[in-house]
Amino acid sequence: MPACYSKKTLADVPVDGKRVFVRVDFNVPLDEIGQISDDRRIREALPTIKYLIDRGARVVLGSHLGRPGGKPDPALTLRPIADRLTQLLGKPVTFVPETVGPTAIASVRRLEPGQVALLENLRYSAGEEKNDAKFSDQLAELADIYVNDAFGTAHRAHASTVGITKSLPSVSGFLMEKELRALGDALEAPRRPLVAVIGGAKISSKIGVIRNLLPRVDALLIGGGMANTFLKAAGCEIGRSLVENDQLDLAREIAEFAGPKIVLPVDLVVADRAEPGSATEVVAIDRVPGERMILDIGPRTAARFAEIIGSAGTVIWNGPVGLAEIPAFAEGTLVTARALAASPATSVVGGGDLVAALDRLGLSDRMSHVSTGGGASLEFLEGKSLPGVAALEDR
Repeated sequence: MPACYSKKTLADVPVDGKRVFVRVDFNVPLDEIGQISDDRRIREALPTIKYLIDRGARVVLGSHLGRPGGKPDPALTLRPIADRLTQLLGKPVTFVPETVGPTAIASVRRLEPGQVALLENLRYSAGEEKNDAKFSDQLAELADIYVNDAFGTAHRAHASTVGITKSLPSVSGFLMEKELRALGDALEAPRRPLVAVIGGAKISSKIGVIRNLLPRVDALLIGGGMANTFLKAAGCEIGRSLVENDQLDLAREIAEFAGPKIVLPVDLVVADRAEPGSATEVVAIDRVPGERMILDIGPRTAARFAEIIGSAGTVIWNGPVGLAEIPAFAEGTLVTARALAASPATSVVGGGDLVAALDRLGLSDRMSHVSTGGGASLEFLEGKSLPGVAALEDR
């Protein structure tokens, strides 16, 4: 049983009438006029928030939004998020225009059982990212119990993820528990065969994941820009494609170690520009024109990926297998996603670019688990300890 099961959860502590500080991850995308363009992360936190409301807790929510650099930035205020949360809960959410200090303390003290307050952006204070002891203590003054439900920031040792736990009883929320169970089961107790699909631009950003997964998986499917480095390492000409020349030796080492487990593209979609409207061509891996660039896996590769996924018991997928934000180069990701949606396999997917692609394709809801944490899910798949999880109490 994975170690992540050993942490106390919200259900393990009495919360009735208590002030409960919940670290949520409301770092949602905003459009050009500051409106929320995707509220998935807010919706994912609702089970924890509603549980606390139903039990008469006084709920204090804290989150960051963007990178304000330790000072107030009106473009990154959480006020619109408080409004959206009010709509989702069907009850008022008090917006507190401070994170700590007299206004925050007074607002929290006025909360009645079952009421909710959302603090202003935690990263308006430089003490948040520095895990400053004083700022941590000021946050702790607002509550009796701490709940971490922000899996997306669990890989960061910040004041609201680690520092605050030194002063309060600290447990996981239901989203945190769900993330850890899904990822933990996929790594430690998967239904076989276990297949990993790794995409994205660079080997260097996924090398830890690849090294940790290789001994565990039955097949490792490689797509995206990182496949170019593997192909060049194998002696293929890749034209003007994105490549990490300083990772060629590593790619050869991985391919040699993995043997038949590793599945690389056999055909590719190429174009002269990585832009909408570019003329595309499907070529074999040894036929990439010198003036063109690889921007997607080809149809034969996509069919092979789909075949392997169709017979899998568990699939872990991180990163699109092509430049999926441009429709002309999204077909490989679409075919792979449709195969996974149709497969009986347990599917665990993550990474911001991949999740965005699945949302555009309308296939997110057909995955078993869509992770809310990009960097956190990567570090978990690397086998690293997440500071925000390690700081929580064991059962």
